[in-house]
Amino acid sequence: MTWMSNRNVKSGPASGRLPSLDLLKGFESAARLLSFTRAGEELHLTQSAVSRQIKELEDQLGVALFYRRHRSLALTAAGQPLYPAAAQVLATMRAATDRVRAASAQKVLTVTTTPGFASLWLIPRIAGFTREHPGVEVRIIAEVRIQELERGDADVAVRYCPQAMAGPGAARLFGEQVFPVCSPALAADAKRPLRVPADLRNHVLLHVDDPDGRWPWQAWRVWLEAAGLPDLRPAGNLRFSGYDQIIPAAISGHGVALGRTPLVDAAIAAGQLVAPFRPIAPSDRAYWIVVSRRAADRAEVADFAAWLKQVAAVESAPRAGRAPRRAAR
Repeated sequence: MTWMSNRNVKSGPASGRLPSLDLLKGFESAARLLSFTRAGEELHLTQSAVSRQIKELEDQLGVALFYRRHRSLALTAAGQPLYPAAAQVLATMRAATDRVRAASAQKVLTVTTTPGFASLWLIPRIAGFTREHPGVEVRIIAEVRIQELERGDADVAVRYCPQAMAGPGAARLFGEQVFPVCSPALAADAKRPLRVPADLRNHVLLHVDDPDGRWPWQAWRVWLEAAGLPDLRPAGNLRFSGYDQIIPAAISGHGVALGRTPLVDAAIAAGQLVAPFRPIAPSDRAYWIVVSRRAADRAEVADFAAWLKQVAAVESAPRAGRAPRRAAR
């Protein structure tokens, strides 16, 4: 049996010139199926269109790629190594294209806020937003410092600070009340009652570790001074690197923490924490939402800001003007 190309292939291919992807697609399909007709069906082309593609590719390369006979094809010595190479190139391009398309279809929303707000308030509720917006990927950056939105990666900031530090365009989400909280079991301990603030001397107090005094508003000292007990000495102290660690410790019964609305509202509503005393003095700090100017026109950013404001309004309504749940007497 004699095989022949049945084609006059031009010599002298252009140096360094790469064939187009369309020509490689036609070649790879024909080489895999060994049929111009079946390759045309796979690529939604006519048999003659595939044949012309192969002819153009052979002319560009200056070699025959197929032996052609009636109703049969076979790869030449030049076509055999080109087939796996073309298949690899096309597979790599398809994978890269899929990744690019997936990345462009997925909208990423970056939120910066404090570790306490992130872990105690935002993360337990964020599923409410992602369920309504399944095409949005939320990225949360939790850090104590206030990030400059226009110079960083964040699209939205939830800032815990006085109004003067919130920044232009800030919208208030929550005010804050500060009061001691503890587990119901600790509050019910008859040997160490918690009837008045002075009873704290018989308990362990939970602190944010702040040896440099960078966060005085989180210190027990401030609350005790407002309560008229600047010299109170507790039975013990436990210190933690962040507020997000203090509340789980209080729930576990390790001591008394300074509770801050809205971060402890859910734990109080669930009966995990109780407030032995009423708030003594209002806080000058609040939670504010700020949207980056460069991200303000994006639909997912506007949707997140609207969702956050709505949830904040709903949860703040029953708390307005009402003291937190106190321990049973």
